[in-house]
Amino acid sequence: MPFSLDTTDDARDAQRDVYRRLGGPARVQIVFRLNALVRQTAMAGIRRRHPAYTEGDVIAAYRRLTLGDALVRRVYPDQPLVDP
Repeated sequence: MPFSLDTTDDARDAQRDVYRRLGGPARVQIVFRLNALVRQTAMAGIRRRHPAYTEGDVIAAYRRLTLGDALVRRVYPDQPLVDP
């Protein structure tokens, strides 16, 4: 597990203990919530950089950002690459 440079050993140990007590289903729920938050943040950044983008453009730009050009071209061969 990578360690944060701004977290003390005691704080890291306490956090690890809390996660262990939560159990698997609660930890999975946290992962899904964090994933959604990161996705929302990335898409907000795309919207900020490209205010004229439609929602479809934002989704296409996010796909390119997360999947890369080669996979986007393979899965969506008829759609242009949209700058993220």
